[in-house]
Amino acid sequence: MKNYFIPILLLFAIIGACNPGGKELKGNLEDHLVLKPFSDSVLIDTFKVSMVGQELKDMTIRFSITAHNGQQIYQKDFAARDLIADYKSSVDLKKERSQMDFILNEYKQFLDDENFLEPAVTENENADQYTPDKTFYEELKQSSLNGFKYRTGKENNVYIAWSEKEKKVKPYYDCCK
Repeated sequence: MKNYFIPILLLFAIIGACNPGGKELKGNLEDHLVLKPFSDSVLIDTFKVSMVGQELKDMTIRFSITAHNGQQIYQKDFAARDLIADYKSSVDLKKERSQMDFILNEYKQFLDDENFLEPAVTENENADQYTPDKTFYEELKQSSLNGFKYRTGKENNVYIAWSEKEKKVKPYYDCCK
C-alpha cells in the first residue's frame, strides 16, 4: 500500500498543476520575438509581444519594437477588456473561458508574417483619406522601409513604419480591414 501512495500523490499534483482553474492564467506565457529589418533596410530590429497580468480583467498585450542598436523605439499596450468589449457584438464572448481563448489567440497571432509589410508602401500606392500624414507616406515610398500592421479593434488596423526624417515610429495608415 505504501508503494502506491507516492505515485498517486504525484498524479494529483500533476493534474492540479495542469488545470488552469478558471479565470486566472497560471504561470507566464512565453514572450514572442520576431527579428526583421524595420528602422533600417538591412539591420535587424526585434519585435516583441508579451502578455502582462494574471487575471483576465487585468491582462494586457504589450507590443514593443527595439531597434538594432538596443533602443526601444515603439511600445503599445492593449487592455484585454478593451479588445473583448470591441469584439463582443461579433464574437461570442459571454463566457470567461471564451474571452480568455480570444485574448490568447490575439496574443499568439500578433506577430504573424502577414502583419509585416515589405516594403511599407510601394511606389505605385497612393495616399487616401485614411493616411494621417501624406508627407510621411511619400517619405516611405522613397525610403522603401518596411512596415507593420496591427489590429486595434474588429474594424480597425493601424499601419506603422520608421520615419528616417523624424527618427521615430509613426502611423502611416489607419483604416478598416
